Parts: sequence; structure tokens; C-alpha cells
Amino acid sequence: MRILPRAYDHPDAVKLQEQVQLEYVERYGDPDFTVMDPAQFAPPCGLYLIAYEDDGTPVATGGWRTQDRNDEGYADGDAEIKRMYVVPHARGRGLARRILAALEDDARAAGRIRMVLETGIMQPEAIELYASCGYAPVPEQLKFGLYRAYDSSRCFTKPLTKPASPRSSGSSRSSRSQGSP
Repeated sequence: MRILPRAYDHPDAVKLQEQVQLEYVERYGDPDFTVMDPAQFAPPCGLYLIAYEDDGTPVATGGWRTQDRNDEGYADGDAEIKRMYVVPHARGRGLARRILAALEDDARAAGRIRMVLETGIMQPEAIELYASCGYAPVPEQLKFGLYRAYDSSRCFTKPLTKPASPRSSGSSRSSRSQGSP
């Protein structure tokens, strides 16, 4: 299994985004109408990751994008998680958890101070994942994002604190590529 950075409009990303939109329609009756520009996920303002099987099949995705104080309730220093998705046959392998950890590390390295995300009550497995990774629900009056006024919307945050000890991963933000596998 490889997790690689990709452009938000990379063909594999588009394929997985179409699948997650179908899942939103199945669960909520509509796709996610949040407007997203591929440039929002380009370093250093964001990152988009895809997990690939050994045979090159894309099976999971997730990204973060910079958010600062705006009329949708975000705060300065926020990094917003978007399009976390694992195809059904690859679920239960910890891929979402691995992608989420990599996104948090990258956002922290980019100087972001808080991870934020919005999900919905029809995605209990997502809510469980985020809670188990240290994300806390926000009160109704502090919700953010396009769906903040919806009763089915749930917003979560997690402070991005510095790691306890330096990591020697051997990679740097500047070495990331948006190329193909």
C-alpha cells in the first residue's frame, strides 16, 4: 500500500471523488455542494493524498485545505479536512486513519494550528474515526462550513500541537510531488 500526494484534479482523485459523491447521494439524498478549487489543495496551502493498492488501484483519499476567518465560521489557522473516503472493499484496514495522520502532520508543518472538519449523522463510521483520533465535537453555535445550519451536520476540531519529539521521516514538504504513480 502506498499513500501518495496528488493534485485534486488528478484522474484518480476525480474517480474517487465521483464515488464519494455517489455515497453522499445514497446517504443524504444529494451530493456535497461545497465548492472546491484544485489549487486549494496544492502545497503549501493544502495537500491531497491517495492510497494505492500494490497493483496501482486507487482505494482511499483525503485532503486538507487552508481556511482562515471567513463568513462560514472558520478561524485563522484552520486546516479543513475534505473528501476522506475509502472504497468499500478496502475498509477496515486503517487507511483513513493513516491518511488522516499524514494530513495532520502536513498541516502542522505548514503552520496551521487547528484541524477542522464537517461530517454528517449518516456517516457514523466517520464520526467514530474522528472521535477515536482526538477530534472533539463543536457546539451548535460554533459550527462552520456550508452545512453548518443543518441539523444533520456535525463539526469537529483538533488542535495541531507540536509532536513530542522530532520525527526523522526523511521527507520534507518541499520534496512532495503532484505527479503520477
